[in-house]
Amino acid sequence: MRIDVVSIFPEYLAALDLSLIGKARRQGLLELSVADLREYTTDRHRTVDDTPYGGGAGMVMKPEPWAQALEDVLARGPAAEGQRPVLVVPSPAGEVFTQAVARELAGREHLVFACGRYEGIDERVVDWARERFEVRPTSLGDYVLNGGEVAVLAMVEAIGRLVPGVIGNPESLVEESHADGLLEYPVYTKPAVWRDRPVPEVLLSGHHGRVARWRRDLQLRRTAARRPDLVAALDPAALDRADRAVLAAEGWEVAGDRLVRAQPSPPVA
Repeated sequence: MRIDVVSIFPEYLAALDLSLIGKARRQGLLELSVADLREYTTDRHRTVDDTPYGGGAGMVMKPEPWAQALEDVLARGPAAEGQRPVLVVPSPAGEVFTQAVARELAGREHLVFACGRYEGIDERVVDWARERFEVRPTSLGDYVLNGGEVAVLAMVEAIGRLVPGVIGNPESLVEESHADGLLEYPVYTKPAVWRDRPVPEVLLSGHHGRVARWRRDLQLRRTAARRPDLVAALDPAALDRADRAVLAAEGWEVAGDRLVRAQPSPPVA
C-alpha cells in the first residue's frame, strides 16, 4: 500500500516511524511519504492561507498550493488503469471514520491524506480533486481539532494495522473492539490475584466454551452500557438465544428485524 500525506507540519507525522507502522515501512509493507505543502508556494513568505470571502473569523488555505502538491503526488506514482487514489480530507464536516471504513481503505492501493489547517481548505480544491481522486472528507468524531495531522495519525494507524503482514498475529484483529460490531471484552494477565483483586474464575477454568461465552456476554453488556447505538445496529438474526437473553437483561428486545430498548412496564394502579 502507498500512503501520501500533505501537511504544513510534516514533522508532526514523525510518529509514523515508530512502532508497528514504522516497522511495516521498513519492511516495505507500507510505502509512506510526507510532503510539506509550503514547498508548493511561490512567494518568499511561503504563504498557504488568506482571508475568507464573505467575511468571518480565521483564515482559509489557498487552493493553488494544494493543487500543485496533489498533482505532484499523482505524477510520482500513476495509479493502475481504472483506479484512482483515495483522497482523505480530515474534516469535522465529513463522514465518521469507523472500523468498517478503516477495513475498506486498507484494501485500497493508494491513499492520500490532505491535512487542512485554520478554517479549512478552499472548497474548490475538493471539487477539482474529484476529477482525479476518489475524495473522502472524513471525521474522527463530533469535535474539532486544530488541524488534520492528529486525525491522520489515528487513521493511518487504524488502516495500516489491517494491511496483511503488519500485525504479527492476524487472529488478534478478529476479537478486538468493533470487529463484530461490539466492544471488546475485558482482558487480564498474571498475577491471578493483584492487590486483592482476583482474575474472574472462569478464565482460570481451562474450559474454552465457558470462556468464550463469558467473553461474549461481557461484550454485549459492555456495549449495551457504553454504546447503545451499536446495539441498535446489530442484526437480531445474527444473535443466538444466549445473546438475546443477555441483551434482554440489559433492557433490549427484538422488534421485527431490529433491536429496540424495552418499554418499562406501566405502574400498577
